[in-house]
Amino acid sequence: MTILGIKLTHDAAIALIENGRLIFSYEMEKLNNSPRYSPFNITIDQVESILSEYGHSLKAIDKIVIDGWSIWELDNFSKSTNIEASIIKFNFLGKEVDITTKKVADYGHYVTSEENIMEPCHFSFYDQGLVYSSYLHVAGHVAAAYCTSPFAKKGEDAMVLVWDGGMPPQLFYFSYNENAVRNLGSLFPLLGNIYTNFSHAFKPFSEMPNSLSIAGKAMAYMALGKVNAQILQQYHKIFSDLTQGFDETELSKEIINTVTNQFITAAKQFSRENKFPDTDMLTTFQEFLQELLLEHLSAQWKRQPELTSNLCLVGGCALNIKWNNSIRNSPLIKHVWVPPFPNDAGNALGAACCEMLRSEGIRSLEWDVYSGPGLNESGLTDDATEGRNDFVCCDCRIEELAEILHKYNEPVVFLNGRAELGPRALGNRSILSPAHSSGMKKRLNEIKGREQYRPVAPICLEEYAPEVFSPGSPDPFMLFEHFVRKSWKEKVPAICHLDGSARLQTINNNENPVIYRLLRKYFEKSGIPLLCNTSANLNGSGFFPDVRSAMEWNKANLIWSDNKLYVKSTFVHFTDILQ
Repeated sequence: MTILGIKLTHDAAIALIENGRLIFSYEMEKLNNSPRYSPFNITIDQVESILSEYGHSLKAIDKIVIDGWSIWELDNFSKSTNIEASIIKFNFLGKEVDITTKKVADYGHYVTSEENIMEPCHFSFYDQGLVYSSYLHVAGHVAAAYCTSPFAKKGEDAMVLVWDGGMPPQLFYFSYNENAVRNLGSLFPLLGNIYTNFSHAFKPFSEMPNSLSIAGKAMAYMALGKVNAQILQQYHKIFSDLTQGFDETELSKEIINTVTNQFITAAKQFSRENKFPDTDMLTTFQEFLQELLLEHLSAQWKRQPELTSNLCLVGGCALNIKWNNSIRNSPLIKHVWVPPFPNDAGNALGAACCEMLRSEGIRSLEWDVYSGPGLNESGLTDDATEGRNDFVCCDCRIEELAEILHKYNEPVVFLNGRAELGPRALGNRSILSPAHSSGMKKRLNEIKGREQYRPVAPICLEEYAPEVFSPGSPDPFMLFEHFVRKSWKEKVPAICHLDGSARLQTINNNENPVIYRLLRKYFEKSGIPLLCNTSANLNGSGFFPDVRSAMEWNKANLIWSDNKLYVKSTFVHFTDILQ
């Protein structure tokens, strides 16, 4: 059976599953330099073209599944309404098809115990005989997390904690033998977007437009502050006062929204009255939410000790590496899985997994993180670049690139094979550079147009990671916090965050043989088993889809792709490299 999953709105994507195997997952932001958080923005002809690359066509698709959604304001989720699927209008099988009046499933802001999240809704084109399925947005998160997990592969049950922007943290139990999801309720009544909206209430984020991009910036910025015991105590008091006498059975979307907004208002008032630094208010808030997560997760396990100790984390909040790490280190939880696409980028795949579970009973998806779009043909000649005479092309094997990185200490845009899934650049759409220079982080942030407090991640040989980092355990998707060991801080200062942490990506030969070979050769020359790794993209857009985009960006002197090196003619070492 072939299943096509579609996410129509923000972080839109399209994914194809065939007989329990992921064929591709394309996020709209990774096509044609589209902006981040793009809606579905390709035509049906383009969908057909993508399918044809893999030997498929729309005529032969068995199931088309659409991710659920609803519309709300960023700071007011109580006013959400079910979205009209007004995004797709196209010619299908030679006829005009319009689904602007058809409703998709809801978001799943707050799932009650009576609801079965794996029950789809259906709609059809009356004149075409085409039936579409749609699942709650929260169901897509649950299915994407579980079906890609090692627990599904082993035939084990797992808890799935979903904390996304428009919902409180909700806990589910996936039973492998029953192929069923049980709702265990919410942990506490705070929306996931409290992280963004709380940060927006304090400087420097209060001076910016409120947007989804604040969350990532705030997570980095909080390393500038300190956890203040008095502030932390007050946060717990505010939360306790707001939820005193709380009855889980009376919870609603409106109540959760009210508690979330009142918490931010009360914290802001406390800050004004006591004149605490905004940095400490923010840093302590992150610690408060971490404590809240651990407290309520622990309470759930103590109430039901028979539950599995396997836990999947998913939803936008699962991108917080500090929270992930604290949960992984909890004595009650033995194994934690976070997919590389915990945010909405994974929900086209998740919608398809919902249908796979329901129609085929397949629990474990066969997948690879490098299942995104391949590189576009750029129309570039080998000896020069058409229309871009300031770059010259030469042959360059991986071994030669390792020598160039070591000798010239220069960033290189590295474009290789198919793009990675999710928001993290994992080596195939990356800017790589040596990490031994203290000025490299500043330089990378400058060429990316990012604030100087933003960290630069390391990509490290898996076998050497424990020597450089604590704990340094395998982490191929940059989803847990590690700390740079004292003996290495002066050797690789560019990848040390302000608090000594690092968002580590480990790599082995099976996961990505090309980048692994580059790191091995670089290590042989430098004695350092890692490089700086940041995403190769336009500011505010998805990954570069081709070499030409990197050239037009014009911020890097070196671009490598498919054993070709493109060297900017104004680069000081231009002549040496081409010899």
